[in-house]
Amino acid sequence: MGIVVQKFGGSSVADVEKIKNVARRVVATKLEGKSVVVVVSALGDTTDKLVELARQISASPPEREMDMLLATGEQQSVALLAMAIYELGREAISFTGYQVGIVTDNSHTKARIVDVKSERILQELEDGKIVIVAGFQGVTVDNDITTLGRGGSDTTAVALAAGLKAEKCEIYTDVEGVFTADPRIVPDALLVSEITYEEMLEMAATGAKVLQLRSVEYARNSGVIIHVRSSFTDGVGTVVKEEDEGMERPIISGVTHDTSEGKITIYGVPDRPGIAAKVFRPLAAANVNVDMIVQNVSYEGFTDISFTLNLDDLPRAVSIIENIAKELGARGHDCEKGIAKVAIIGAGMKSHPGVAAEMFDVLANNGINIQMISTSPIKIACVIDAKNVEIAVRSLHEHFQLSEEAVTSEVL
Repeated sequence: MGIVVQKFGGSSVADVEKIKNVARRVVATKLEGKSVVVVVSALGDTTDKLVELARQISASPPEREMDMLLATGEQQSVALLAMAIYELGREAISFTGYQVGIVTDNSHTKARIVDVKSERILQELEDGKIVIVAGFQGVTVDNDITTLGRGGSDTTAVALAAGLKAEKCEIYTDVEGVFTADPRIVPDALLVSEITYEEMLEMAATGAKVLQLRSVEYARNSGVIIHVRSSFTDGVGTVVKEEDEGMERPIISGVTHDTSEGKITIYGVPDRPGIAAKVFRPLAAANVNVDMIVQNVSYEGFTDISFTLNLDDLPRAVSIIENIAKELGARGHDCEKGIAKVAIIGAGMKSHPGVAAEMFDVLANNGINIQMISTSPIKIACVIDAKNVEIAVRSLHEHFQLSEEAVTSEVL
C-alpha cells in the first residue's frame, strides 16, 4: 500500500468547517487504498496571535521559550483533525514532532531537520490508522522543542515524504498553485503547471509564499516531487520537480516580490582582508540570515557595506552591527525598513542575453530607482522602494508577456 503525505496550511484549518473539509479530503484519499500521513499547521492566524502575546510580555523573548510557545498551535490542530476523522468513521492518531522523532539542530525558531525517525508512523500505518503530525516543529538531541521558521510545516511534510519513501507529497494551501505573479497584484497571472526545483527555490527566496524555501531545498536533495494544490478546489495545481526534457523552459517563469525585508548599511569601513568576515560572522552566530550584500568600491582605503535581511531579525542585527561598527572604527551605520525586493525568475534566462537590461529598462521607464542588484543564472533581483513594488510587478509581468504562455516558452 503506497504512502501519501498531505500537508494542510493554517488557512485550510482556520475554523471548524474547514477542519471537517480537510478530514473529508483525507478520508477520501484513504478510501483510494492509500496509507495517509497528514501534516497540519496551526489554526488560521494562531501563530501570529501567539507571537503578539509574547511581544506583550517581552520585546525580545528568549528564542527557546518562543519555540515552547509557538509549538502549541499545531498541537491543537492535529488533535481537532483527528477528532474530525473519527467522526467520519475512520481511525486516526495525532502526534507532535517530538513524538514521531523529527530531530533538528539547536537553532531555535529557525531549526533545520537533521533526522526523521519513521518507525512509530510506519507502525500506526500498518495498523490501518491515518497518522496526523504537527508541522513546523521538532526536537533537539537534548529534548528541547524547536520550530522550523515561517512555513516550516512544508519542510515537515517533505522530510516525512522522504523518510517514508512516500509516493507523493501534496501541499494543500489557499491558492491553486504557483502563479506567474501574485494574483492579488496581477489579476491575470497564470497558473504554472510544472516548475523546476531551481526555479521554485529562487521564487521562494525572492518572496513567493507558496512554499517555504527549505522545503524546496529538502525536496530537491531528496528527490521528493511536490504537488501544490488548493484545499478548496479540485484544480490541477503545480508540480515541483527536477527539470527533464519533456518540460517547457520559459524564458521568464514568474515575477516575485518581498516586502518583509530591511536593509542595514555600515559606512566608512576599512577596506582590508577579513573585514567582511568580521561583519557577517557575528550575525551568523546569532542566527541572522543575510540575503543580498553589496560592497562599494573602495575610496581612500574605506568602503560601505550594505545588506538585506528579514525584518524580524532587524532589531537583533542592529544591536550586533552597532558593536561591530565601533570595533572596526566605521563612520557609522543606519537601517531602512521601507524597501522591497522584486525579481524575475526563469530557466530560459541562461540562454537569452539581455534580460537584465530589459528589466532595468522597465523599472527606469516607471521612474523606479534600483538600490541593490543580485543575480544568478536564472534570477535577477532588485531592491527598490516599497511604495513602488506593485507597479514594478505589474509592469514586469506585462513586459515579459507572462499572461500569454506561448509567447515566452520554448521546448527543450
